[in-house]
Amino acid sequence: MSTTTTNATLVSSETQQAALSVHGMDCASCVAHVQKAAGSVVGVQSIKVSLARGRAVLEFDPAKTSPAIVAAIITKVGYPSEPEGDVTALQAEENRTTSFKVDLAKWKRRTIIGVSLWLPVELLHWILLAMRSHQLHSAMNWLALGSSTLAMFLVGGGFYQGAWKGLKQRTTNMDTLIALGATVAYGYSLIAFGGYQMHFWKVLPDLYFMEAAGLLGLISLGHFMEARSRNMAGSAIAKLLQLTPATAWRMTDNEVESVAAAALNIGDRILIKPGEQVPTDGIVIEGISEIDESMITGEAMPATRKLGDEVIGGTLNQNGRLIIRATKVGSDTSIAQIVRLVENAQSSKPPVQQLADRIAAYFVPIVLLIAMATGIGWYFYGVQHQWDSPHIAAMIAKCVCSVLIIACPCALGLALPAALMVGTGLGAKHGILFRDIDALQNAERIDTIVLDKTGTLTTAKPTLQEILALPEENIMTGDVVKPPNDALLQLAASAEQFSEHPLARAIVLAASEKNLKLTTPTTFSNDPGYGVSATINGRQTLVGTADLLKKHGCEITRMADTAKKVVGSVVYVAQKTNDRWRETGSLHFADTLRTEAIAAIDELRGFKLHIILLTGDNPAAAQAVAAKVGIQEIHAQVKPAEKADVIANLQAAGKVVAMVGDGINDAPALAKANLGIAIGSGTDIAKESGGIILISGNLSGIASALRLSRATMKTIRRNLFLAFIYNVLAIPPAAFGMLNPLIAAGAMALSDLTVIGSALLLRNTPIETPKDR
Repeated sequence: MSTTTTNATLVSSETQQAALSVHGMDCASCVAHVQKAAGSVVGVQSIKVSLARGRAVLEFDPAKTSPAIVAAIITKVGYPSEPEGDVTALQAEENRTTSFKVDLAKWKRRTIIGVSLWLPVELLHWILLAMRSHQLHSAMNWLALGSSTLAMFLVGGGFYQGAWKGLKQRTTNMDTLIALGATVAYGYSLIAFGGYQMHFWKVLPDLYFMEAAGLLGLISLGHFMEARSRNMAGSAIAKLLQLTPATAWRMTDNEVESVAAAALNIGDRILIKPGEQVPTDGIVIEGISEIDESMITGEAMPATRKLGDEVIGGTLNQNGRLIIRATKVGSDTSIAQIVRLVENAQSSKPPVQQLADRIAAYFVPIVLLIAMATGIGWYFYGVQHQWDSPHIAAMIAKCVCSVLIIACPCALGLALPAALMVGTGLGAKHGILFRDIDALQNAERIDTIVLDKTGTLTTAKPTLQEILALPEENIMTGDVVKPPNDALLQLAASAEQFSEHPLARAIVLAASEKNLKLTTPTTFSNDPGYGVSATINGRQTLVGTADLLKKHGCEITRMADTAKKVVGSVVYVAQKTNDRWRETGSLHFADTLRTEAIAAIDELRGFKLHIILLTGDNPAAAQAVAAKVGIQEIHAQVKPAEKADVIANLQAAGKVVAMVGDGINDAPALAKANLGIAIGSGTDIAKESGGIILISGNLSGIASALRLSRATMKTIRRNLFLAFIYNVLAIPPAAFGMLNPLIAAGAMALSDLTVIGSALLLRNTPIETPKDR
């Protein structure tokens, strides 16, 4: 792995962020205990705990505490924890995977032992009942006693350890309920059977030896299957991190050497042979090849990369030899940025989950009270109906045990993180990144979508169509001379060479193709949304929009009629002579519509969205693009700062607005919208301002993101409903004696699997457009 991501990063001058690996969390109550323990440490400002990934991310004041101190406190309350420290993201993920494997092996071992001690004896018991073999009935009870005793020690020991850790810290957890449930079933049976053998009562009461052994085996089986499913749900990040090769071919003046990808530095020249993966982000400085970027962008077709093009770490070089110069390494690479976004989305929580976590913190104590009330209720009921003591004790044991087991809040803690892990992982696979849960929620609520033109509906690669240089009057001779068009292009390119605007790049490219030598300006000023001002050969020069010239007191007269006829973008050029601005000429550009734009807009109409075109370009250019894609409402010649005002006006009218832009010039509007969707470049993810980032840059990703968000939120709501309704509906039958403890144990395990299975169904959700599938 090429990233040297350290998991303690600077957030502000007084706050740092660090990641901790946390082991032993099984339910929402565990998450609540970890959060409470970490929150009690002075200096900890916030903590996000992911049950599904066994990970916590905290923000803290380094002057007051450290990750090691917080990890020690979390360990003290029963959840072994350690800082991930200065390790790469891949190493941290590998450590987590190893921990998951150990956890999986533990539950597998407990399951095999538990089921082996329970199932054969249980089956034999039912066979003998069917045969009505009463002679062996006493022997079966002794066999059940021996089998359940072994299960209590060999399988139940782990649950008792977990419950004891919680008790020492004056807390309760899921292990508390399981340990108490098994103890009630086994302890009652032991007393009842022993009393019968010593003739304290004449009739042998119902015994729950096998229920005690069975519930330990079934709960272990549930945890084992849950651990397997959890690994499947959380595999997206691991797969992303495994994309980047461990080594790279670094070129020096004299040789090519194999070095660890993690040791690469910005500026290193790297050789990439055919069939090898790109070790880090960079720019091609030699060669041409087809690059498979599907694992990063979701785009199936290979992209041609040649001199000057960017390549993304983790992509696959197919057929050509490339030499690149590293531009990003370590935590700045695209993959590292993607992983951070996915992790952030997976650890964020909507209000409903925060409510669930608060409930879970009090859930176990409430269940214990319900179990106690159940036992007291059955005691008085039995006394009132003149039951004998063994009958009363049997009913109390059965109902209390069932309540304790059926109420374990495992499913509640897994409901949201499991769905989020699968949904965000599926999105990353298709080049769709969600910053947080808010982006997922808002995506399904929008009714209005606003699209930028340049770089969104068009390719942002405008081509120069026409150069119009205006005649100049020689002040000394009075002669009128029309300068060559190349001179105007050379002047404009000299002024624009330090600007990143697509039109500026097009001007510089056109000058380069004509081999025009550029002059370095002595002064340069960029006016976003307007253009640039520069001093070229001692003369002040303006290159930009008509409004730029007007701001500087230069009225457009000679170019006004010509500009009205241009269906495209117009860049005006003016220079100052004798303290007076003079029009010098104009350059006319045409931008190419994205190939998928028409189909993508048609698809968005299927969501019943009101679609608006919002652009800083002139009305003629905006109308031409809008006509091609079928957009009726247009806002043209709107400056970047004013785009946010348009969004605000729509929101004031009651609209829920999504803004789609290039993520840089449209940052204010993206931030203002209810949902910002940034069309990314694949290598500038960190700069994007959207809640959703489409790193493929493909417009069809908008519809895919909407489908995925709706499917994910639907799964989250279904999971939370299943988790809540399960506990709400299951506790009363258990309390009223309608559930056997063994059935309760199976039902609890089934609830976990139901929630995980529901989340895994998301992996088969068709989010692409039919033509892309």
